[in-house]
Amino acid sequence: MKGVALRVFFVLALPLLLLAGWWFASDGSTNVFWPPLRTTLKTFPDVWTGQRLKDDVLPSLIRLLAGYAIAAAVGVALGTVIGSYRRVRAVCEPVLEFLRAVPPPVLVPVIMLFAGIDDTMKIVVIASGCVWPILLNTVEGVRAVDSVMAETARSYGITGLARLKDVVLRSASPQIFAGLRQALSIGIILMVISEMFAASDGLGFTVVQFQRSFAIPEMWTGILVLGLLGFLLSVVFQLVERRVLGWYHGLRASTRRSP
Repeated sequence: MKGVALRVFFVLALPLLLLAGWWFASDGSTNVFWPPLRTTLKTFPDVWTGQRLKDDVLPSLIRLLAGYAIAAAVGVALGTVIGSYRRVRAVCEPVLEFLRAVPPPVLVPVIMLFAGIDDTMKIVVIASGCVWPILLNTVEGVRAVDSVMAETARSYGITGLARLKDVVLRSASPQIFAGLRQALSIGIILMVISEMFAASDGLGFTVVQFQRSFAIPEMWTGILVLGLLGFLLSVVFQLVERRVLGWYHGLRASTRRSP
């Protein structure tokens, strides 16, 4: 119980400290673009009603999860193939380095030409940015599979899907999850950017609408919602990661305890 309380404290300590700093730094502000935090918090419940959460937050979350899921599937699948075969890696590496150097926001106008301006465009934008950290981390994780473990599996007749699932992906999973963690933050950024182009709902659209109508406290409430969404998604991701990689964290803990 004490360990759980301590973990919760460390999770919440920095966000609360930052909010306290924001409160005192903005307390006497008369700048219309930098309202006191108390004004923003007072405006918050009037703006983010249940209906607005349904109309703006839920569509954004669905687009984010859809694009993220596509990027995860494509990144892990391609990364496993590229990491497993040296010739495939030699052919694909120059192309991958070129494509990943192109910032995803630059591709938004291009994607709009092919995917239109509906949800498909936004999901493709999110997926196109999230796929790279997942793909590259998967490649490196598959390449780093212990050769002794691979040979042992082969000698015991573990081949095909069983080898892929129990040896390759299991060994590479810590690095795959590192890529998934990076992709999550990129996905939130691209979710907002994509909704600033020809959108009629979503968090990015709402924040821009508040900014254009000079509803500054309302705009700051939208930024707070984005921060809260990112925080909650990060917590959920950590819970999933700890469950899936329980064996890995247990191994690391036992290694640290051993003399």
